[in-house]
Amino acid sequence: MFVLLRAIVWATLFVAFGLVFLPSWLLRNTGLTPPSAIGPAQVAGAVVVVGGGCLVVWAILTFVFAGKGTPAPFDPPRRLVVTGPFRFVRNPIYVGAVAAMAGAALYFRSWALLAYDAAIAVIFHVLVRSYEEAVLRRTFGADYDAYCDRVPRWPGSR
Repeated sequence: MFVLLRAIVWATLFVAFGLVFLPSWLLRNTGLTPPSAIGPAQVAGAVVVVGGGCLVVWAILTFVFAGKGTPAPFDPPRRLVVTGPFRFVRNPIYVGAVAAMAGAALYFRSWALLAYDAAIAVIFHVLVRSYEEAVLRRTFGADYDAYCDRVPRWPGSR
């Protein structure tokens, strides 16, 4: 249960800063206001935000219950997580976060949010390639290599 509490705290801080505070600041400083009416773009954007958010929650809960750890680098899973959304893509938390931010960009029809989302996607990719994969390979060895052979890093990649 303590692992779940740690994961909730970490996820709340990550989401609050990276997916709420910074984008809100960006929207305020670009002068963008919420749409005056809800149209197809807002409905589609909201659906994408919810879908991305659900993917993030599913992945975090899988880390907690299957991996016995959290997504935080200082409190990682103790076991290699290959179940839940990790069966389909190796980085579902990042995929969900980028999707949710893309949905927000669509909802607000904001090029600034879309650019922010693209920057986050690049940062996530660099982090995964330069740090996370090396740590996982050192920690889990051949099991991680076999997992990488079966599951793509990102949707549509190999």
